[in-house]
Amino acid sequence: MHVENDFLFRDDGTRVPFEETPNVSPGTIVPKYLIMHYTAGTTADSAVNWFKNPNASASAHLVIDRDGSVTQMVRFNRKAWHAGRSRWQGIVGLNAHSVGIEMVNAGVLTHQGDVWKTWTGQTVPDEQVAVATHKHESSPRGWQTYTPEQIESALAAALALHRRYGFADILGHEDISPGRKTDPGPLFPLAGFRSKVLGRSDDEAPDADFVTTTDLNIRRGPGTHHDKLP
Repeated sequence: MHVENDFLFRDDGTRVPFEETPNVSPGTIVPKYLIMHYTAGTTADSAVNWFKNPNASASAHLVIDRDGSVTQMVRFNRKAWHAGRSRWQGIVGLNAHSVGIEMVNAGVLTHQGDVWKTWTGQTVPDEQVAVATHKHESSPRGWQTYTPEQIESALAAALALHRRYGFADILGHEDISPGRKTDPGPLFPLAGFRSKVLGRSDDEAPDADFVTTTDLNIRRGPGTHHDKLP
């Protein structure tokens, strides 16, 4: 992938689909950070339609579906509304300083009877669920896993964006809005993702004040009495 005129293009030279949202601010920005999110939903259509709704007061530059397909909704030099109340290293309001990528993922799940449910009551198949403890929490919970296709597309997009804009860092929404947000959650390999895009080990991140890990203690159900997943 590559970026031209603040749009994302595939390797074959075609531009990724663009679905314009009205939820942007006037003027232009120079993005310094890349912020990773999950949609808290299960389909790209629902995320795209929500971001196109003026009543949503939310938007993101990219939405990446579970099959790896990418939709752009905001030009990368425009201020999308993905970060909300946020702060990082003295900067307040990361919308004006970042590109936001939304990954289609339900996020936190609840175990109801023998099934896992999203916050809207949709069932998530067991094979898409892992139990892990968020870095800002003390107890394990169920989370929807990310697909390899999503990670691959997100990495390709992030590399293209970094080549164009030269990010200072790649962060999760949970890092810039701790206590308010939990995305992209413990199942997104943020540390490894960051190092692959920025070309450095995680402990070389400038003035990092958080810890991420790709080593997850994941079990088949909540609690240590359940077997670990392979």
